[in-house]
Amino acid sequence: MEGAGAPAQPPAPHPAVAPLAFLLGKWRGEGEGSFPTIAPFRYGEELLFSHHPSKRTWKAASGEPMHAESGYWRPRPDGSIEVVISQSTGLAEVQKGSYDSERKTVTLQSELVGNASKVKQITRAFQVVDGELSYVVQMATITSSLQPHLKALLKMV
Repeated sequence: MEGAGAPAQPPAPHPAVAPLAFLLGKWRGEGEGSFPTIAPFRYGEELLFSHHPSKRTWKAASGEPMHAESGYWRPRPDGSIEVVISQSTGLAEVQKGSYDSERKTVTLQSELVGNASKVKQITRAFQVVDGELSYVVQMATITSSLQPHLKALLKMV
């Protein structure tokens, strides 16, 4: 699913990011922590402030940016998985589900959809077949039951 307007590289920072440009980059150092219920501790830290999301979409015809998300995936040895996703629209998702390494599948169901006045539920299903990643996202809103919203077929680049 390659569009003629697909950006060749990540876009320049959005103008709204300009006031925070002083934070952009990778930072590394040491810190210390404490709390009444734990012993004080020291730690190393690396922090990356970036305007490059983990996922981004654009209009196929023009290349105009549409949507972006970043998040964390936490697979467990028992085949369960927890995923936290933040979207450029301000919406936040906490998803739980399962994965199957042999079948190369991941299925997710929203446990929480935060900062969303209309979205009530989101499911995501991923599968890799013959080196291609396909996914389907379903969504329910205050006016619509759970139904297909997005689907894509992606190739490793």
